[in-house]
This record gives sequence, C-alpha cells and structure tokens, in this order.
Amino acid sequence: MENPDQAARTGPSPSGPLAIEDYAIIGDRSTCAVVGRNGSIDWLCWPRFDSPASFSVLLGDSRNGRWLIAPSAAEARITRYHRGDSLILETLFETADGSFAVIDFMPPFNAAVGATSNPSVVRIVEGRTGRISVRTELVLRFDYGASVPSFVLMNGSMASSPLPVPTW
Repeated sequence: MENPDQAARTGPSPSGPLAIEDYAIIGDRSTCAVVGRNGSIDWLCWPRFDSPASFSVLLGDSRNGRWLIAPSAAEARITRYHRGDSLILETLFETADGSFAVIDFMPPFNAAVGATSNPSVVRIVEGRTGRISVRTELVLRFDYGASVPSFVLMNGSMASSPLPVPTW
C-alpha cells in the first residue's frame, strides 16, 4: 500500500466524534467530507463549503448525521491511505472472517463555473477476502443536525427535503 496510515484495531463504531488523527478528507473543489477511520463520514457541508452541514457528528453524535459503512464484527484491523497524490481514500477493514475496502471520493465539481452535474459522494465497497458481514447507517440531517428531513419517492428515486440540491 502507498503511504498507509498506521494500522489500528477498533471495536464497535462510536456514535460521537473520533480523535482528530482518525480523520481523513475527500473533496471536489467546492466542498469536502471528513471521513473517520471507523468508516463514517462525520462532516459534510453540502453542496459547498459555506453550506450548512448534512453530516455533523463533529458537533455532537450520530444523531447529528453521518454515513457509516463498517464491518458488523466487533473488532477489525483498519488500514487506510490516499491513493497517490489524489483525494481518493481507501480504507481496508480486516476481520477474522475476511476483508473489504471502502473507497471514498468526490468527483471534481465546481458550482462557480456552472457545472452541469450534481455534486456527489461516491463510496465503493469492494470485497477482498473471505465472507464478511457489512453494515451501513445513513443518518441524514440538515442545518448542522438541527433539522430532520422528510423523504419522498420521485420517479423511482428517494429524495429528501429541505435541501438546496436533491439527495438521490
């Protein structure tokens, strides 16, 4: 692996913020997400840096919003690194039953130049060895965790409100 963080062991994912050294950043030139070693996006202002946060565990706990992808197992060895000089973050989870990687990135986006595509967070779960149970938790909150959204089904896709840009 290229420039891996120090490997660490973890138990169940805490609901509150991690230590600052347990975070990494992905971004798209208009905003960024703060990704915890535990597989949780704990901070995201959407769709720009100056927008209110949609995930804001850093201000409280998981009730303030987060997107967690982690092994179901109680303990895992975790290794992570940014690929090359990019903002593509790869986190490898290894348990007694197998391993998988979560690959996180945000495709380049710049609202100031009138981009036609929507800003995106991409999270790829890639099985590596064995057979492993993975859990995910999506707690979407707006206005720094103060607003719980409503969800509607639109043209076969789930959308939430209120948001300046639809969440699909």
